[in-house]
Amino acid sequence: MKVHALTAVGLAAVVSFLLGLVVAGGAPGGVRRGVLAPAALETHPLSISMAPAVRPAGAAVDFAEVAARLNGTVVNVDAVSREERGRQTPRRFQREMSDENGVPREGSGSGFIIDSAGYILTNHHVIEGADRVTVTLNDGRALRATVVGIDPAIDVALLHVSATGPLPAAPLGDSSTINVGEWVCAIGNPLGYVHSVTVGVVSFLGRKLFDQSLDAFIQTDAAISFGNSGGPLINSAGQVVGMTTAISSQAQSIGFAIPINQVLSILPQLRERGRVARGYAGVLLTAATPGLKAALSLGTDRGALIQDVPEGTPASRAGLRPYDVVTAIDGQPIPDDQALIREIAARVPGTVVRLDIRRDASTLTALVKLTERPLPPTVRPASVPGGVRAVLSPEQGPLGLTVRELDAATMKRFALPDTLKGVQVLDVDTAGPARQARVRRGHIIIELNRQKVTSVADFQRLVATFAPGSVVAVYVFDPLTHERAIYAVTLDPA
Repeated sequence: MKVHALTAVGLAAVVSFLLGLVVAGGAPGGVRRGVLAPAALETHPLSISMAPAVRPAGAAVDFAEVAARLNGTVVNVDAVSREERGRQTPRRFQREMSDENGVPREGSGSGFIIDSAGYILTNHHVIEGADRVTVTLNDGRALRATVVGIDPAIDVALLHVSATGPLPAAPLGDSSTINVGEWVCAIGNPLGYVHSVTVGVVSFLGRKLFDQSLDAFIQTDAAISFGNSGGPLINSAGQVVGMTTAISSQAQSIGFAIPINQVLSILPQLRERGRVARGYAGVLLTAATPGLKAALSLGTDRGALIQDVPEGTPASRAGLRPYDVVTAIDGQPIPDDQALIREIAARVPGTVVRLDIRRDASTLTALVKLTERPLPPTVRPASVPGGVRAVLSPEQGPLGLTVRELDAATMKRFALPDTLKGVQVLDVDTAGPARQARVRRGHIIIELNRQKVTSVADFQRLVATFAPGSVVAVYVFDPLTHERAIYAVTLDPA
């Protein structure tokens, strides 16, 4: 018997979506959950491309052309946290690497641009708990990203980057039109292999994996691996129809994507509120099947059958009982439990809904005042306004590192040449700009922007001249390999 909670996929009405977004043709191309207050960003609405299919009916599928057109819209998303990773769930597909300074968490995933002004979609689990999120574009630019909004319930996050000039945006399709057996492709960064393209077919629609009341995954045999999370699933017409998010740990060629319609339905809330609030009635449901109709003498084989009404829930306060069958909501017929879940979840908490109930041989009406769907017990609520932290200690400065004089003991220990002058990196903030650029503890900084560094005083004097948001060329000597390297460190904006 299926058991579903009366809360679910927030498929908002098309009218609300259109009011929240400006639909226009676009150029094809750990564990804190704070979110950035929308006022900190530009207040223009999202401009999303939902252009019609460009492939003529009957034309051959050409994913080479599709990939060439959409590659520029796919990005690499790197997240790093100062904290060690705690819990693990089946959705977490991130690389974790130890570091000489404790055990920071590093994750890498994918994303795709949906607005030329720099709005990007990815999975929530890719950026969850991050102190720094960096987005690398197809042209090689690495940009600091802010987290605009998150929805852990369906594993979606909306990011924003500030770039010079408009960015290519992916055209979004209609996931309700895809069919089992239809060709699709995935573009992402599996295992660090950037912009990899895989092709397969849709294997199943509406797959339930984690949350029976919310999940409606697209299953595909297009190869999806660690690092693909958050990337686009694209149909043969070059439209994004899903976001790749999970793989089977027990078999190959079984991957899953969130339908793009499910993502679009929550975008207005992500953009304006930073989070998603879904209606909640608090009952457990199953479909009123012909078998249950006969066994329970329900009097109907359509509707949502109530199995349990926990005390203290909106449904219990409205007088609903087990064995009641909900046949309509606000006058709209309900064919099954999934339809009722969608309708309840699409309504704003605080809304009063009218439910038509079949109870034994009687027809009743119940008024239920919805509350907000609670987060799953494994998910902690947002607690840090402002989203991803960018706090660097004054001692570390804008580069996010501390240095010391290069002493005789170090010179002798590593057999360094007598002519070597510089300062040694003593500590690197695991979420700082230098760490992101691969500068490590023990490196010897010999130049900054081609200016020689012979002492800590030289280092501090030069660092003080760097403007926020600028890129600094850090020339280092590695005492372990006796090799020199140049790193581009992008400072945080003011």
